[in-house]
Amino acid sequence: MKKAAGKTSQEKNRYSDEELDEFKQIILNKLEKAQNDLKMLTESYTTGNEHDTNDTSPTFKILEEGYQVFSKEENSKFAARQEKFIKSLENALIRIENKTYGICRVTGKLIPKDRLRSVPHATLSIEAKRIQAIAPVARAAEPDME
Repeated sequence: MKKAAGKTSQEKNRYSDEELDEFKQIILNKLEKAQNDLKMLTESYTTGNEHDTNDTSPTFKILEEGYQVFSKEENSKFAARQEKFIKSLENALIRIENKTYGICRVTGKLIPKDRLRSVPHATLSIEAKRIQAIAPVARAAEPDME
């Protein structure tokens, strides 16, 4: 993309409509996959197992049922995480429609395209993530004045 004469790189404060369309396609593809994964996870912990342990020895039955409960709990956790991911992708689509997609919510600068291609729901630049990581450490190192 060529810059017009006299324009500085600082003047670009949002991605072009063409760039936003590219990101929208990436997000829609990830969203479709995430929804399919969520459906599989949800089915795995909500449907009964037709291969249960009703006809086996009591000891095996207890172990198998314990594993099934653990497995359902794990799948439930994965499903909750997947729902959060889907919500993040949906929020990214809203930011695209509002033409605010790709703008770091801490620095106000554009998040690099490579980062958005890898993590399309990102709202923070790497710079902002580093600032957030350092801030708690700096606060913890401060002496308590009370």
